Amino acid sequence: MARQAVARRREDYAYEDEQGEQRGARLLREVLEVAVMTLLLFIVVHLLVQNYRVDGPSMTPTLLNQQYILVDKAQYLFGKPQRGDIVVFAWPKDTTQDFVKRVIGVPGDTVTVDAAGNVTVDGVQITEPYVNDLDNPYQPNTWVLGANEYFVLGDNRGDSSDSRDWGPVPINDIIGKAALVYWPLNDLHFIHDWSGVFDGVHQ
Repeated sequence: MARQAVARRREDYAYEDEQGEQRGARLLREVLEVAVMTLLLFIVVHLLVQNYRVDGPSMTPTLLNQQYILVDKAQYLFGKPQRGDIVVFAWPKDTTQDFVKRVIGVPGDTVTVDAAGNVTVDGVQITEPYVNDLDNPYQPNTWVLGANEYFVLGDNRGDSSDSRDWGPVPINDIIGKAALVYWPLNDLHFIHDWSGVFDGVHQ
C-alpha cells in the first residue's frame, strides 16, 4: 500500500508539472501572437494612414497653422486625385519636405491664374468659397497639364507657395488625401473637398 501511495504521488507530481509547462508554453504563444498581430496592425495602419502637421498659413482658413491632420494614403490606390481634394505631397523642389494644398487642375486641364488671382480651368472661371483671398503675388500664367500632373493652390492665395511658383505636382509625389483634422481636439472634423465647385468643368 505504501509503495502504491508513493507511486501515485509521483504520478500526480509529474502530471501537475507537465500541466504547468503546458500553461507556460500556451501563455508564451499567446503573448507572441498578440505581439505579431500588433506589429502587423501597425504596419497596415502606417501603409494606409499618415499624420501631418500643418506648417504655415498657406491653407487658411481651411487648415490652420500647427493643426494636425490624418492623411488617407489608401484613397489613391484605387483612384486618382480629383479637383477640390486637399492633398499632402512631396514638394517637387525638395522631396524631403511635404506640403499640403488643394487640387485645382488634373491631367489634361488648362489652368489660368490672372493678375487678380481669378482661376480658370478649361475656360471655366471657378468661384471658390474656401479661399481666404484672391491675391496673386506671382505673374499671371497659363499651365497645360501633362499626363499624371496636378495643379495645386493654397487656399490663402496671397500667402502660399504653390503651383503658381514651382509648377505642377507629379502623381508619384502625392502621398494621400487630407481626411481629418484631429488636433486640437476641440476642432476635430472631417475635411470637406468642395468638389462641387468644379461641376461646370468637364469630368
